[in-house]
Parts: sequence; C-alpha cells; structure tokens
Amino acid sequence: MSLFIDPDPRQIQLSKELRVEAIELHTGQYALARGAAQVQQLAALVAAGKLANDLDLRLHAGHGLNYHNVRPVATIAGMLELNIGHSIISRAVLVGMERAVREMKALL
Repeated sequence: MSLFIDPDPRQIQLSKELRVEAIELHTGQYALARGAAQVQQLAALVAAGKLANDLDLRLHAGHGLNYHNVRPVATIAGMLELNIGHSIISRAVLVGMERAVREMKALL
C-alpha cells in the first residue's frame, strides 16, 4: 500500500505507523513556487525524503513535475519513482512520444 501525502514529517510518521510500504510526496507546491520559495519547497522535499528513508519507506514523488523542474526532485536520496506521465504525454503531442521520452530520460 502507498499513500500520497504532503512532505510533512507528521504525515510521514503516520504513514509508517499505518505500515504502508511507500509514500508519494506531493510536489505541487514545489512545482508552483518560484525563486526562493521553490528552494524552500525543495528543502522540505529533501527533508521528507530523508525521514522516509530513515523509516524504511519506499520514496516516490509527483504532481506538477515537468521538464524544467524534475531534476532536483529526481536527485533526492532514495527517490525510486516519479509520476511525470502527464508532462511526457503533453510534450509528445508536440514532438512525438519517442522524443518526449528520450528528452525526459536525458534529464533524469
């Protein structure tokens, strides 16, 4: 079982208590933020990732990730899965699926 949660320490702790196998961190606030606010949101995601790793929870993330903001989230220690399909499909409409996937793989 997996839970889609905010990068909030309390929610991560409760996820562990519920004995879920994985959490997916909601990256929407990070994706919407700009400048210093985005740096702050990324720091919250990194801290949440560390706590998830310390609690032996599988770490996933998603919501609003795209070709411009995915790399910092992908490099969070222990990140196993990113939900970025919407971004890839949207790009594929313009450049084709093969190129869209190739470009995202190059970023990751």
